[in-house]
Amino acid sequence: MRVEKRKVARVVLLDPEDRILLIHGYEPADPTSTWWFTPGGGLEGEETREQAALRELAEETGISDVRLGPLLWRRMCSFPFDGRRWEQDEWYYLARTTQTVTDTRGLTGLEQRSVAGLRWWTSAELSAARETVYPTRLAELLRTLLDEGPPCTPVVLSPEYA
Repeated sequence: MRVEKRKVARVVLLDPEDRILLIHGYEPADPTSTWWFTPGGGLEGEETREQAALRELAEETGISDVRLGPLLWRRMCSFPFDGRRWEQDEWYYLARTTQTVTDTRGLTGLEQRSVAGLRWWTSAELSAARETVYPTRLAELLRTLLDEGPPCTPVVLSPEYA
């Protein structure tokens, strides 16, 4: 049986100091299983990916004062979470903001049970991190983005299956 891939829009949100905002998540049934990831989520109704990116960013971080930039990367992934398998087609958009104060009051019930907090990371901090971060090459991707600017066409990342 073929599972329909969930269409997801994610945001690589940078502040004026080029720090990236990541969410610290964990498995609801096992809070010791943790990872960091970019804000974003699935499309709702007839939303475009850009609309979903902005909505999800506002819901998960409280940040709505953003300039949404180009599509940077695309990734297929599959992973177990909260008792089910998720199959996702993720698109990562660049966004910039001057608003660095976050507010997680917009989290869904599942997110409330699986989000430990938010943190702004410098590229150096991300490169030195020993924690799990998704996508797994995010430190390298961010460094390239900061050094070279957005790619002319979106980079297709290797699929990730957990």
